[in-house]
Amino acid sequence: MAYRETAQVRARKAAQRDHLLATAETLVRAGGFAAMTMQAVAERAGVGVGTLYRYFDNKATLAAAVFEAATAREVAAVDQALGREGPAAERLERALRVFARRALAAPRLAWALIAEPVEPEVDAARLRYRAAYADLYKRVLDDGVARGELPPQSTALGAAALVGAIAEALVGPLSAPLADAGLPDQLTAFVLRAVGARPGGAG
Repeated sequence: MAYRETAQVRARKAAQRDHLLATAETLVRAGGFAAMTMQAVAERAGVGVGTLYRYFDNKATLAAAVFEAATAREVAAVDQALGREGPAAERLERALRVFARRALAAPRLAWALIAEPVEPEVDAARLRYRAAYADLYKRVLDDGVARGELPPQSTALGAAALVGAIAEALVGPLSAPLADAGLPDQLTAFVLRAVGARPGGAG
């Protein structure tokens, strides 16, 4: 008779995986992906390296899992900010401020997610999430153009350009990490000018 895991065993394994993932992210927050070695994660989590390898095949797999978990939270925060009611410019401004503030609050993690040289698996995940951000921005730009709040434009091109501009603007300050206190204001003003809108004072 084939062995079948009980719900209790599955729950215990899921909890262990979550613990290992959270431990790995703690190391990334402190020193980037370069600091997230399998040995360091195992030691910090209080398990043997062999246990870690039962959940993640190698460092690249673990790094990709950390990246996806952390970036998914950032995408969700931007999506929530964009999804609230209001003119397109206000929604964009609100989302940009949310993104910038969250990045500046955890500069090492943000730099690791945006620009740190990493394994191909993480680079592949970056491309997927850049597309996810672009889809969110395009939706708001489409609404703004349709309502006459923004001038006619290629919203697909504009959304992709916003993703690149936002990331590039943050790379320098985050990698220092000596972020200018006025960065959220400056970045927001630049992006709104780029899409033909004016800052609306969203907080």
